[in-house]
Amino acid sequence: MFNQLGLIGCGLMGGSFALALKKAGLVKRVVGYSKSPSTVEKARRLGVIDVAAESALLAVSGSDIVLIAVPVAASEGTFKAIRHLVDPGVLFMDVGSTKRDVVDAARRVLKERLPSFVPAHPIAGREVAGIEHADAALYQGRKTILTPLAQTNPVLIQKATDVWAAVGCQVLKMTPENHDAAFAAVSHLPHLLAFAYMNAMAEQPLGQEYLSLAGPGFRDFTRIAASDPTIWRDILLSNREEVLKQSEAFRHALEQMERQMRDWNGPTLQEQIQSASDARSQWQLGAKSPATRQ
Repeated sequence: MFNQLGLIGCGLMGGSFALALKKAGLVKRVVGYSKSPSTVEKARRLGVIDVAAESALLAVSGSDIVLIAVPVAASEGTFKAIRHLVDPGVLFMDVGSTKRDVVDAARRVLKERLPSFVPAHPIAGREVAGIEHADAALYQGRKTILTPLAQTNPVLIQKATDVWAAVGCQVLKMTPENHDAAFAAVSHLPHLLAFAYMNAMAEQPLGQEYLSLAGPGFRDFTRIAASDPTIWRDILLSNREEVLKQSEAFRHALEQMERQMRDWNGPTLQEQIQSASDARSQWQLGAKSPATRQ
């Protein structure tokens, strides 16, 4: 059990982690900080945190586990705010959807205190944001990717593994580089496509009329387009090289299918659709992952 969780960022991800620790009986007290005082007060009223801190540094003070749940672009500023209390033996983690930029910021700022930081990415979330949506069950049955560095304290890596497993996650380890390449493909590009598709619909003269006719397929395909704009701006920019690689691969596949349509090549078009259908049918959410790449 941890005596105190220092929560920096009282939103969906951080709030859900705090609630999950409480539900599992893994923490005695949660001290939370967010830039917005009203958000911190709401988190306290909802019972997500027990004490509101006036600064990120005060949230860290006295904590033996710290979760940084801020937009990835704010990671470096957060490290600067708390670095004086990044002590050996205290577990520091983040929840950022990109890892190379966060790790680079940690290297620049934390320096000799870097061994205390275990970069993490829980593969969970919703298209809604805010502390009012925090849910103790958010991480149940999900994966969490840890991207520890050569300098990371092995004891803290094990602590991080244990705590994420305790809130219901399958814990995997990858390098930051492999993480960002993989999630450009399976998360970041799908969001980019959903955003672009909704913009394309909205910009058409009859777009609203078309939208009024949309059904479940449209709902499922576009759900993630409602995601938080600030968070996803940061993710797409911070991982832009890998996302652009995946966008190019998608563009090539789309052009191949368009070519079959222009050429009235029904058999080849059907083969391409069948290939996609088979690949989707074989995929299962929450399936056990193969051995992780280090």
